[in-house]
Amino acid sequence: MKTFRTALLAAALVMGLASASQAENMVRKVDSFDFLVDQSGSMMMGNGINGVTKAAKAKQVLTSVNQAIPDLGYQGSMHSFANVKTLVPYGAWDRAGMQAGIDALPAGGAIFGKMTPMGDGIAAVSSDYAGMARPTAAIVVSDGANNQGVDPVAEAAAVYQAQPGICFHVISFADTPEGQATLDKIAALNNCSVSVKGADLLASQEAVDKFVADVFYGGGEALVLHGVNFAFDSYALDAKAQGILDEAAAVLKDKGGNVVLEGWTDSIGSDAYNKRLSQNRANSVKSYLVKQGVPASTLATQGRGKSFKYDNSNEEGRYLNRRVEIQFK
Repeated sequence: MKTFRTALLAAALVMGLASASQAENMVRKVDSFDFLVDQSGSMMMGNGINGVTKAAKAKQVLTSVNQAIPDLGYQGSMHSFANVKTLVPYGAWDRAGMQAGIDALPAGGAIFGKMTPMGDGIAAVSSDYAGMARPTAAIVVSDGANNQGVDPVAEAAAVYQAQPGICFHVISFADTPEGQATLDKIAALNNCSVSVKGADLLASQEAVDKFVADVFYGGGEALVLHGVNFAFDSYALDAKAQGILDEAAAVLKDKGGNVVLEGWTDSIGSDAYNKRLSQNRANSVKSYLVKQGVPASTLATQGRGKSFKYDNSNEEGRYLNRRVEIQFK
């Protein structure tokens, strides 16, 4: 019997396994991320017996999270709101570079007269998110206070509507019921969200590691179906794609288990249209695999919408973005 790897090579598939030394079989859940850090007056206030500011605690947590992220080739950035600033420009994530940005965050500052336009902050950085590689994790680090500008929950919902492939996660430093309720509502907008308390991450490295795993990576194997690409505005499988899927079907039947077929598009066209097109591409691959004897019950599909994994400024990159990937569960 062919080994799994041999079968994949015969099918011209490329194994998407992590090469990081921290662990084998890590697979990215996201291709990019952003730390969106609250720098409002309320974050400059201390709480608890020792009076350490929430901003200082946020720096400690961000340092722990940054150190725990495995080196799997992420793109990353960091922004703040109240005031809105780009603290680490978007690009290839570098642990030391991100740490320098975290170190530069103020641990204290003005309190009075410094309002919290949380919704405005989300709106301001959302344009930067448009060009980030999908899937994207936007990690909000905040106490949930919002006393100026637009509703942050409504603004997060608007980002979801306009930019598929983004997921908001929450690290909460809330010390009021109202602040926690705001953060809970943002987390409840999408079942992809992970919401944790900053205090729990400060108290436990295990909690930090779990948060990083839940947001950034999973175990198992991921496959890029090289050669299973689509013509512009099409979800039809050509002869080359069908040949590769014949081999992939044999692999899936031999390996067993459940997988998710993720469809992608290039960046041309509206987000809503590309979301539907990417779903049709995933469905097309599923239909073909089922015809080759792969049980339909083992195949889930998900249209991811626009992809920025490859360069959309040229035809070759756009062609590569019009693809389907297999995520093993």
